[in-house]
Amino acid sequence: MPEPRSSAQPRIIAVANQKGGVGKTTTAINLATAMAATKKTVLIVDLDPQGNASTGLGIERSARKINSYHVLIGESAVADAVLPTGIPGLFLVPSGVDLSGAEVELVDMDRREWRLKQALANIAGYDYVLIDCPPSLTLLTLNALVASDAVMVPLQCEFFALEGVSHLIATIDRVRQAFNPRLELQGIVLTMFDKRNNLSDQVAADVRGFFGDKVYKTIIPRNVRISEAPSHGKPVLLYDVKSSGAEAYIHLASEVLKRERDIRKQV
Repeated sequence: MPEPRSSAQPRIIAVANQKGGVGKTTTAINLATAMAATKKTVLIVDLDPQGNASTGLGIERSARKINSYHVLIGESAVADAVLPTGIPGLFLVPSGVDLSGAEVELVDMDRREWRLKQALANIAGYDYVLIDCPPSLTLLTLNALVASDAVMVPLQCEFFALEGVSHLIATIDRVRQAFNPRLELQGIVLTMFDKRNNLSDQVAADVRGFFGDKVYKTIIPRNVRISEAPSHGKPVLLYDVKSSGAEAYIHLASEVLKRERDIRKQV
């Protein structure tokens, strides 16, 4: 566990897209790793029943006895579920197999949309909390959005990208109106960009034309080292720091942190 560095609440950012296979978990773990490399203390909350963020950070299933499921249903405090990752400054609340049944249990609970927010209410010692959401708009994702200050949307450079993200933006607006008025779109990151494919250029241009400055300048390329890294239980920044994928996430972290500094100046 990190020593609390201040009494201030960390910034909580949900990494979300209801579409699977867009690089959501890859973005969460590599962005968190790059942020930790800048001396930020970062906590990832793995809220996806598939547990890919936990696996991608090398956490064995046997080590996940206390996990985000127990936090959500109120059996455990966040502090009891936190695990070190082997990366200085980066910590994890892992996912567990029980999380797949949490949807059913949450339905009958009081303030079911607020469970994660309540659990994170008094957390200290972190600069940022990144929540890796499941690839669907469920009660788990809703809990993440209610608990968060902002949302980051990884968006694959493919034909149906804009259609899918429009549904998520509408959901963010509804959550803002009904549960969390401070929730904002932190940014959209273009992923799996294939420079050999003209469609990638067209999608990137369309997304930038629609969302403007909300789209990060950094683009995450389609890169074999990014794909290989999770099977070794490592972020790509540790697996091959010189790869184009690792360099892209380093640039993304710099851009995210600058955007965060600008947000704080406005407060």
